[in-house]
Amino acid sequence: MPVSRTPVPLFRQAMDTARKGLAQVAFFSLFINALMLTSSIYMLQVYDRVLASRSEPTLLYLTLFAAACLATLGLLDTVRSRLLVRMGAHFDAQLSGPAFERVLGSGRSPQMLRDLDSLRTFLTGPHVLSLLDAPWMPIYIALVYLLHPLLGHVALAGAITLLLLGLWNERRTRAILAEAGSELAAGHQFAELSGRNAEAVRAMGMLPGLATLWRRRHDLGLGLQGLASDRAASVASSAKALRFMLQVGILGVGAWLVIREQTTAGVMIAASIVMGRGLAPVEAAIGGWRGFLAARQARVRLAEEFGDQSAAPQSMPLPAPRGALAFEGVSGGPPGSRAVTVRELAFRIEAGSCLGITGPSAAGKSTLLRLALGIWRPLTGVVRLDDVNVADWDRHDLGPHIGYLPQDIELFPGSVADNIARFGEVDAREVVDAAALAGAHRMILELPNGYDTEIGAGGVNLSGGQRQRIGLARAFYRRPPLVVLDEPTSNLDAEGENAVRRAMDALRAAGRTVLVVAHRPALLGGTDKMMVIQNGRIAAFGDTGELMPQITRRVAGRPAATPSPAEGGLCRA
Repeated sequence: MPVSRTPVPLFRQAMDTARKGLAQVAFFSLFINALMLTSSIYMLQVYDRVLASRSEPTLLYLTLFAAACLATLGLLDTVRSRLLVRMGAHFDAQLSGPAFERVLGSGRSPQMLRDLDSLRTFLTGPHVLSLLDAPWMPIYIALVYLLHPLLGHVALAGAITLLLLGLWNERRTRAILAEAGSELAAGHQFAELSGRNAEAVRAMGMLPGLATLWRRRHDLGLGLQGLASDRAASVASSAKALRFMLQVGILGVGAWLVIREQTTAGVMIAASIVMGRGLAPVEAAIGGWRGFLAARQARVRLAEEFGDQSAAPQSMPLPAPRGALAFEGVSGGPPGSRAVTVRELAFRIEAGSCLGITGPSAAGKSTLLRLALGIWRPLTGVVRLDDVNVADWDRHDLGPHIGYLPQDIELFPGSVADNIARFGEVDAREVVDAAALAGAHRMILELPNGYDTEIGAGGVNLSGGQRQRIGLARAFYRRPPLVVLDEPTSNLDAEGENAVRRAMDALRAAGRTVLVVAHRPALLGGTDKMMVIQNGRIAAFGDTGELMPQITRRVAGRPAATPSPAEGGLCRA
């Protein structure tokens, strides 16, 4: 019987891959640090053997051997650097795509992407090499002890002092840097939110007040960061001065030992070089401690964001949906919120039907559409598309079979054709067909470069009506089986409304399922079924021909009795 394996969380899997890469780098560091002793051994032999014997062949062979060792050192260091770069690229490939999808899917600030860049930069930078070289410090100090115990005492005292400085530096800066990062991240989020509402900010003169709020948080973050940097810089400067003092001290002690004829000049020079090499990674680690703390905080945030998310398993592809949609006791609301905006929705529409949805503002209409598309997951109940739970569809497989026009239409930098084709391979015939169906073909041809016109970020160089028509064409691209339109005529004139009505008729005639939210009865009059949402519940559901007169009379201010299901074919929720 096969044993089921628990899927490994995606972030932990990526970190395990990074650890394996760092283990390979550490393996090369073993030989690199051994070859780092070349200069000290060379100096020891030159001072103690060559100068004493005045043997030129010995000097030649020693020099050639040292040169070969240093060339090997350079080669291994290059290999180690390339391993780090490739490890970082693989780490990024594992997480950047899911992180981008998570940011895009949740509408959150792109802090995840910044954290990922920060962690990858640290893992592939020089500071991580210092941390990998630091464990060699005891070996270098032991070698100094072999040269002479008194010289070893000097090196050990210096190493302990540097380590204490590093720990002190970490304690003084950790909390401050964490608070600074939190404040700066909040400032970035505030700036992004303000930027998405730039027109309203400028129109109502809100810029000075918002700038004051942003500046307050930004300055606080910079001030804390500057305080931590000042403290870290003072410790790093002290560490550098200490290392120079140790170099002088070990040379002084070595010279004293030479004078007393307890050691040789070669030992003195070699001990100075070995100790300097052993303490250099510790000093570098202290100097890069701020980067290490930032990377650690980024790692913690990424682990929290990804949580137990696992790599999506390869699922068997399902056949293209026909468009039958069913809600089975569905309640739900915005992700990450306890608010429930729709409750116990239960209805079914067959493929090729056209359902009009209306109701007062904040009744839950847009929530219903997001649940139907699988953008939001229900808290209770199941949404089925062709009898398949929408949550079970692979989004990449399902997406091409869905057309969606949200209330807030976002277009992306690229050509008009790219936006209509959803940034996939552009099928010119399908692009033109979708634009014609949306009543946008003539409008697009009047743009400076027609379908090749470049759209700025968010469609800033287009009017609201132009953005809406292009958004409609994007929803109609390849005439998908399920089309969902949320207030599709909010920025359109009478001609645009007629175009949307004709498009709905054409889609219905082609057997496509259409869900449309609208307040204007003229648009809803072209639907087969109609639904009224009130307070998150279905207040009425039935044939449009039976419900529309009641809604029209109600809007006009004339009371109308609500028929029972038996009288008018009306399904009460």
